[in-house]
Amino acid sequence: MVGYVILTCKYHKEGRVWVGICEELGTSTFGRTLDEAEEKLGQAIVLHVNTLEDVGERQRFFEEHHIPFYKDVPKTVPVNIETNSDTFVTSCVQPIGELATV
Repeated sequence: MVGYVILTCKYHKEGRVWVGICEELGTSTFGRTLDEAEEKLGQAIVLHVNTLEDVGERQRFFEEHHIPFYKDVPKTVPVNIETNSDTFVTSCVQPIGELATV
């Protein structure tokens, strides 16, 4: 089934690198710049979602982690928030179903 989820991505600085974490999936990565961390986290999210889909665990995982599944693109998506100069929070709409892409 094709659909969408809204995911929360948080980025913060640790020393000389930016760390990105997808709150709902528990997926994380890092990069030398915020842009690099965002790109890598996007790739990690797609890999995580596609793997769940491949092994038939998507529905169970989403239910267990209270991740709402939308059949249509959500009309309202939370906006980016800068909590301070070293922490950023953003939401993204991730396509689910036929293998997702970045």
